[in-house]
Formats: sequence, C-alpha cells, structure tokens
Amino acid sequence: MIYFDNSATTRIFPSALETYNKVSEEIWGNPSSLHKLGDRAHQLLEASRKQIAGLLEVKPNEIFFTSCGSESNNLAIKESALTKREFGKHIITTSVEHASVTNTFTALENMGYRVTRLPVDSEGRININDLRNSLDSDTTLVSIMGVNNEIGTIQPIIEAGELLENYPNIHFHVDNVQAFGKNIWNQVFCPRVDLMSLSAHKYHAPRGVGILYKKSGKMLLPLIDGGGQEKGLRSGTENLPAIAATAKAMRLVSEKAPENYEREYAIKERIYNYLAGKPGITIFSPLKSNFAPHVLTFSLLGIRGETLVHTLEQKGIYVSTTSACASKVSEEASPLASMKVDEKVATSSIRLSFDASNTLQEADEFIKVFDKIYRHFAKVNHLR
Repeated sequence: MIYFDNSATTRIFPSALETYNKVSEEIWGNPSSLHKLGDRAHQLLEASRKQIAGLLEVKPNEIFFTSCGSESNNLAIKESALTKREFGKHIITTSVEHASVTNTFTALENMGYRVTRLPVDSEGRININDLRNSLDSDTTLVSIMGVNNEIGTIQPIIEAGELLENYPNIHFHVDNVQAFGKNIWNQVFCPRVDLMSLSAHKYHAPRGVGILYKKSGKMLLPLIDGGGQEKGLRSGTENLPAIAATAKAMRLVSEKAPENYEREYAIKERIYNYLAGKPGITIFSPLKSNFAPHVLTFSLLGIRGETLVHTLEQKGIYVSTTSACASKVSEEASPLASMKVDEKVATSSIRLSFDASNTLQEADEFIKVFDKIYRHFAKVNHLR
C-alpha cells in the first residue's frame, strides 16, 4: 500500500501512540479536579502546553487546546469578529481557504458582517496590494491560510504581517494546519500574527486535538461555554492522552523538519519530472520555494478526479481529489475555480500529499502504475 494522502491517512508516530496508550490506560484525574490525580493530570497538561509553546517559540499561556483545526478556525474567526463588532463589521479572507474558514466567513456574512474575499493569481496566491486596498476603518479581522491544503501555495504571510503592523487593532489570523514541521515556518509565522490554528493529526499524533495560538492581550469571546477550562476560552474536559501524544509528535516532527523537507521535496520532484510536459496533464504545484514540499496537485484531462482516485486505489495507491474534508462534497475545488482553471481540467485533478514516512521507492511505484493509466487514457482521448 502507498499512502499519498497525508491528510486522511496520517500514521501516528509509534512513540506518540505509546504515550497516548500509557496515559489512556493509567488512572489520571480530570485536570480540573482538586485531588492528587487531578493535579497529576494538570501537571501533564501544562507540561504538554509548555513543550508545544516552546516549539512554536511562543508563551505557554498563549496556547489553547481544542478538538480539531476546524474548531480552532471557528473560535479564532467567529469570536474575534463578535468580540470586536462594536469597532467594525468588515472582515477579510481569501478565495482559497479551507472549508472551515470559508463557511465560517459565510456564516458571519449571514449575520450582517461585510466580507471581502481576496482574489488569487494563477498560482493561487493573493496580491498584497489587494489586501492593502481592502482595508478600511471598519476592518477588524484578516484571515489568511499559510499553506493551501489543495495545491500547496504558500501565501505571503510575512508581507501581510508587515502591512498589518500599521493596523495594530486588526486581528490577524493564520490557518497553519498544513505548515508546521515542513521547514517553512519562517514563511508562515511572524510576530504580527495574533491568532493561529493547528491540527494534531497533521503531525502524526492522534486525531481529536486542535491547537489555537492566541497572542497575549488579544481578547476573544468563548465559542463553548461551560466549566471554564482553557482559561475560560474553550470549556470542556481536555483530551489529555491525545494532547500529551501531540506534544511528543510535534517535537519529533520539529527535530527532523529539515530532513523531512528534503525527503518530501525529492518525492515531489521525482513525480513532477515524470509528469511535466506530458500532453493532457496540467500541474498546479510547481517546484518553487513559495510552494510547500509535500503537496503535488495535477490533472489528467479526460478522466474525472474521483475516477482516477478509485483506479489508483485498486492498485493499492491512496490519493485524494481535493482536501479530505471536501472530497465527498459535490462542489468543485475552490482554489482551482478561484485560479480560473477550466472546469474540465479542475474536475480532472487529484492531489498527492506526502509525509516523512513516504519514500522515493513509493514515488517510483506510483509512476509505474500511473504510467499505464496515462497511456490508456492518452490513447482513448487522442492526447498524443
């Protein structure tokens, strides 16, 4: 089996799984309980928070645990907008965000907020001048993803941060779910970022943990009210086993980020070089420094993406059409539509996404299998 779908098939690090099982099997109290078992759980929770904060080079009290990246996005965006509504109801995002951001902005728009969705160029990247021209006296929030989950575009987060230095009252949120551990952190995070979302399973930890970074001094209303966990920002008993495993997995990913970058880039390069120049194939994820190393999206004209996904699945190769969160939805991939890609090409696209466990041998096997598929469809569709 070859898994080139790291969003949906991420394997848990053995040591992270060991931590998860150990904490799950032992008797730990609720971190909010007053007795010794509760205090023991609280100490582990805070140790995990401290380790994650250290890896991100932020303060422990700026790290909050949620259930997933989507919840972190919702908390950052909705509650930022609601918290600052008396100062203005204009909020800005891009036309190529993850569904958890796109749909959250739509929900706020239905509540009376004015939403600006920045356009993108042919590589799926916004223009900073468009952001500059969109800002006005009512703007309270800007939300831009660090790495596009469907084609791997790295957005100009540093440039956006520099621009927003002149607007200190605007909350700046970055969805960095696809960015941590890819050795591109200096391109997607800077001191001007006020809010940032992460998701544990992207870093080989168990599913069920999201992370929200909230800069000290920035105010948010809680999305979930209850017992006051996470300093009242996100009530609900913390998923202690998964949080502890997340801290370990993030440390392991961080330590090998440069090595993993080279591995993933080499895999992408091998497949890219095979695909490049072939009639009927369009590549959307070039070998450039402003694209992530672990995402390669392309289309084969004449065969729908989902058909190609299932054809490869029959050969033991797992890929996806768009993101795992949207692959079962009938809507077309929004990044490709925003890039003004022809509908026939867009609906023929598939995404390969790699992680540290993938190998060049798997890349060669993919090429071997795909080449047979390509030759067949090239003949049928007269692509040669």
